[in-house]
Amino acid sequence: MKLLMVGGGGREHALLWKLQRENPALELLAAPGNPGIAEVARCVPIPAGEVEALVALAASERVDITVVGPEAPLASGIVNRFVAEGQAIFGPTREAAAVETSKSFTKDIMLRAEIPTARATRHTDAADAKRAAHRIGAPVVIKASGLAGGKGVTVCGSMAEAETVIDDMLLHGKLGDAGAEILVEEFMEGEELSLFAITDGVSVLPMLPAQDHKRLLDGDRGPNTGGMGAYAPVSLATPEMVAEIERSILLPTLSAMREHGRPFAGLLYAGLMLTSKGPKVIEFNCRFGDPETQAIIPLLQSSLLEPIAAVATGSGLTSLGPMDWDPRAAVTTVVAAPGYPASPRLGDPIELPASTEGVLIFHAGTNRARDGVLRTAGGRVVAVTAVAETIEAAREASRDAASGVR
Repeated sequence: MKLLMVGGGGREHALLWKLQRENPALELLAAPGNPGIAEVARCVPIPAGEVEALVALAASERVDITVVGPEAPLASGIVNRFVAEGQAIFGPTREAAAVETSKSFTKDIMLRAEIPTARATRHTDAADAKRAAHRIGAPVVIKASGLAGGKGVTVCGSMAEAETVIDDMLLHGKLGDAGAEILVEEFMEGEELSLFAITDGVSVLPMLPAQDHKRLLDGDRGPNTGGMGAYAPVSLATPEMVAEIERSILLPTLSAMREHGRPFAGLLYAGLMLTSKGPKVIEFNCRFGDPETQAIIPLLQSSLLEPIAAVATGSGLTSLGPMDWDPRAAVTTVVAAPGYPASPRLGDPIELPASTEGVLIFHAGTNRARDGVLRTAGGRVVAVTAVAETIEAAREASRDAASGVR
């Protein structure tokens, strides 16, 4: 079998690492890939956003299954194009990807279907948004409705901060089109949880829950980023809680999407808040999360290819049992470039530490120059994952290895 991975970040590296480890005979391609991915797959220099070139590549290479990593190609309709050409692909259509690309759409369907979530109003006018924020009171959450690279949500501790964020998005265009419409949302208190589920549109296969860390700095300080690290498993997320999330959130969401004529197949990522009243949805994403994937995938003992192929080919998940997981723990530490997230410095040479048992380094923002030197090419440069018997041991091993990155 030949598989094409669209994307070139740490998430795609982790997925391809697992697929190659699971089945060394699998022929793996990546577009565009990165130097780390090149160690497990053949990289083709086609950007993830060039949909027509990717369709042509899959046809010329006679690819059996294509997997889409990042959200932008899904938002632009890559799955629609592949399906139109009769090519098997894992991911939601452009219409179904609205669960991530339009937070206002998703909030509407959740409220109509009585899926537990925070109450919110949507706005394109700054004055209206400020009035809504004052009605809720601080703390209040301001969200860009569109894709903002994980940086479109601000928890505002004061009305002054809320008004500034609203002005930045709606008046000053700080997030461009992504912030042209915003949600003003009540603040939910509790523990956050990331739960991925592979779905054929009707059935779901929940994966191992994880927690990530969004703030740039220790102590929950600094700006929101795309994610500075993650760990799994999460002690609060018992099997009974995951079953409750599947019953009250995942399956009703899939049902609502079908009713709206937007059936969702692929990877549904539920960002949840574990409140005193039970799990509630913060947001949905339409693809594997980054960096949670880098923490979860090394613990997956059963097949990743089987459920992906079942969804991509349309055969469905009903014949597959639950996924099997390593009972140990994984912690991922992201190593970021200076200036991240606002203006990361690119082009610095990178030195990676020697490989260590139980430690994996997934490349994210790297490239190899003509002189053969590995250099930074993005804000989040590498994700260092350690697997150990306990969270504490995994955290220590991950931080030790991350500190060896120069």
